[in-house]
Amino acid sequence: MRQGGWTMPKPLVPIAGVPLIESVIRNFSAAGITSLVIIVNEQGRDCLEHVRRRFPDLDLDFIVKTTASSLESFGEVATRLGRGRALISTVDAWCREADFVHFVEAARQRPVQATVLAVTPLVSDEDPLWVRLDDDGRVSDLGGRSGEMVTAGIYLVSERVRTMVPPSELARLRDFLTWLHSRGEVLCGEVIQTVVDVDEAEDVALAEALVGAGKNP
Repeated sequence: MRQGGWTMPKPLVPIAGVPLIESVIRNFSAAGITSLVIIVNEQGRDCLEHVRRRFPDLDLDFIVKTTASSLESFGEVATRLGRGRALISTVDAWCREADFVHFVEAARQRPVQATVLAVTPLVSDEDPLWVRLDDDGRVSDLGGRSGEMVTAGIYLVSERVRTMVPPSELARLRDFLTWLHSRGEVLCGEVIQTVVDVDEAEDVALAEALVGAGKNP
């Protein structure tokens, strides 16, 4: 993100004036989730005070750790969560609040043993994880060279999956997901039409355009 002119930690990069981390937490709160586990790296310590100040009524558990991979970060968060299914999001998965709430409501209708991936037809990631769904919304292909949708960085994860120990050779969360699919784990997809993976300045511009498009005239 520094190439786009931002010098603050990525979670504090603003979309229409709202930092990414604040947008994600607002979405969780709108979905009725009031207890959150948040991981930031050592360079992201500035986020902690901002979040505490902005969300004094939420139960927030912070992990400050620079991890080697997205999968390690996932594991750190997963071990702090309680029983049952858990909603997990990356900080750079930007979407509208109403779309996020709709995903959560739809995902909760899936069987409790299913892990539900938010998927989107909007491809803003340079290296997306492609997904195909069958007519029932179950993942039929994951990690191919092309597809109809891509993963969006938002997941409702079953307790079974959260307690699994992945093979040591898996380096990224996407590798874990494709491994789960290869094992026959129940993976479903729920569509969010517009999710932006915010990695570059043009991603910020796209998200801000979507904010503007969603406002009433």
